[in-house]
Amino acid sequence: MAQQEMKAAEETYTGFLSLLKIGSIITAIVTVFVVLLIAS
Repeated sequence: MAQQEMKAAEETYTGFLSLLKIGSIITAIVTVFVVLLIAS
């Protein structure tokens, strides 16, 4: 039982990290775009 719960928790955590990485990249791109719009 505990093994199954740990596996599920690891999958959830891996998905969370992937989402965090993608979100950070998108946020950085949007930030650069907005800064360039403001600067011009």
